[in-house]
Amino acid sequence: MAEAPTSESVALGPHRQNDAQETPLKDTESSSLKPTWKEITVGFIMRTKIHGLKFVFSADKSKPQRFIWIMAFFVCVSLLCTWSWNRILYLMSYPAITKIYMVWAHNMSFPAVTFCNKNVFRVSTLTKDDLYHSGYWMDLLYPNHTVMERSLSILKDSHKQGLLSLLDFNNYSPHPDYRINTTEMMGRLGHQLEDMLLECRFRGETCTSKNFTAIYTRYGKCYTFNSGLDGNPLLTTLKGGTGNGLEIMLDIQQDEYLPVWGETDETSYEAGIKVQIHSQDEPPFIDQLGFGVAPGFQTFVSCQQQLLQYLPPPWGDCKSTPIDSEYFSTYSITACRIDCETRYLLENCNCRMVHMPGTSTVCTPEQYKDCADPALDFLVEKDNDYCVCQTPCNMTRYGKELSMVKIPSKASAKYLAKKFNKTEQYIGENILVLDIFFEALNYEKIEQKKAYEIAGLLGDIGGQMGLFIGASVLTILEIFDYLYEVFKDKVLGYFIRKKRPQRCQSDNLEFPENPTSPGVTPNHAPRAPVTPSGVTRTVSDSRRTCYLVTRL
Repeated sequence: MAEAPTSESVALGPHRQNDAQETPLKDTESSSLKPTWKEITVGFIMRTKIHGLKFVFSADKSKPQRFIWIMAFFVCVSLLCTWSWNRILYLMSYPAITKIYMVWAHNMSFPAVTFCNKNVFRVSTLTKDDLYHSGYWMDLLYPNHTVMERSLSILKDSHKQGLLSLLDFNNYSPHPDYRINTTEMMGRLGHQLEDMLLECRFRGETCTSKNFTAIYTRYGKCYTFNSGLDGNPLLTTLKGGTGNGLEIMLDIQQDEYLPVWGETDETSYEAGIKVQIHSQDEPPFIDQLGFGVAPGFQTFVSCQQQLLQYLPPPWGDCKSTPIDSEYFSTYSITACRIDCETRYLLENCNCRMVHMPGTSTVCTPEQYKDCADPALDFLVEKDNDYCVCQTPCNMTRYGKELSMVKIPSKASAKYLAKKFNKTEQYIGENILVLDIFFEALNYEKIEQKKAYEIAGLLGDIGGQMGLFIGASVLTILEIFDYLYEVFKDKVLGYFIRKKRPQRCQSDNLEFPENPTSPGVTPNHAPRAPVTPSGVTRTVSDSRRTCYLVTRL
């Protein structure tokens, strides 16, 4: 007995009913039910959180209303783009701000203190050999070792009989093996700390010349307190104010000053000392950065430590890379300048000055006179393009406030003269007191920071997005999701359809033209297929037609 066709099948002709049930055209149905990119766009517009967009495409709005919404939407978008571009340009300008604030500390490291006597050579220590080989450097002799008449007249007027006798080279012949050593000569002829230092105290405790380190500068032999180079730990202070720092009393020994008979770099018009307060990480550059202290006064120097932090390019112009020098390991402006000056003299004079680092040959007095001094003076005073040193990104400096009082007073002049076995006039002309201390136990931090960063840019753009179009980060994700759906429909769908094998029409299910023709009963006449939603699909009566078999 033949089984009647069920509602799940369609009569397809002889020998084809079972095949139609086993091979439904699912791919064709799923592709026909997928939303198109237009439907995706409409769905995005209706559900997006961007203000005004759904009113632009709303069918419920009249044309004038939709036009107003279009204008308002584009004005807001234009303002958003303009402001966002302005913020991007501001970020690309790399702005920076400087912040200054005070930091209090329980204790602070005391700075290095370097001082030099303004006089380079002591008259009493000069020998005939010294004058013969360095007299030309001191502007006393001609290159042929004959004495200048101008120098002789000045010496006679100043009653320097001892120096006059040394300048008599009639019966003098230098030793053939004698070679002048400029470093040794400067160390021997310079003022000795043991003779200059009368009293020394640090934080109320006595200190001696052993707490100082000898160092050479352009002023000759100088001395540094708390240098950190003598193996001793760096000294610290626990309080601010006078009596909690360094206090020294010095005798500048004006009687030992070399008479001025010409304008040379080794003679001085002034009497006193030059002082520089600096960190232990940078060498002293006292001829350029020092301040003077005069005899006959007690000078109070109130210091405040300043820590400076700058930004490297493009926000600032500080140097963040290590120093490229064979003489210094830590970069600083003074280290850079000394390194540059050393290289400049080596290139132009084939020697270096005594205070310059390295192991190259030290200039002789004649080379000082003819090449080194003029070359360095030209470099310092006129050639501003050769030694250009950038500011380090991290540096320490010390702000100073100076005040002074007269010393000795009338009441103390006799006591000091008796104490040091000098005359009252000598005390007034040669004695000075230097008192260096921290104003307070705090330091000033000057820090350069980025004024605008990516976080600020995102915050500004996000705020303007919320103000003008009511969007947020999640709205941006909605836009990306919409673009992905369109991409998937237009591009990926194209490749999927291209790769899918197409059915040949000869393989399609055939249906007779006449449903009542022989071999086909009226009960087996084709029915219009029904979709899952209950909508009947119209079936073509063409002889060769593909039919969609749908299960209810």
